[in-house]
Amino acid sequence: MSQFLESPNEPTVEREVSALQNTERDRIRVLIIGSRDGVIKTIHDLYHRGFAEPHAWSSLLPAPSSSKVMSILTRDRRR
Repeated sequence: MSQFLESPNEPTVEREVSALQNTERDRIRVLIIGSRDGVIKTIHDLYHRGFAEPHAWSSLLPAPSSSKVMSILTRDRRR
């Protein structure tokens, strides 16, 4: 049984506020950094393995201090 608490229909801001108010949750972030194609292919590979829906990841963002991009998946899990 997964300990992650998913609320795919709840807006991101509301999820963030809810998680900050709930001390029984632990905020987990997964970060992928690489080339644009590499990040996209990894997100889709993880989806096919049952890890997370592609829409659950952030849009591609510039990675700090490099020419790479990154995407972040944020989930809450029960403590």
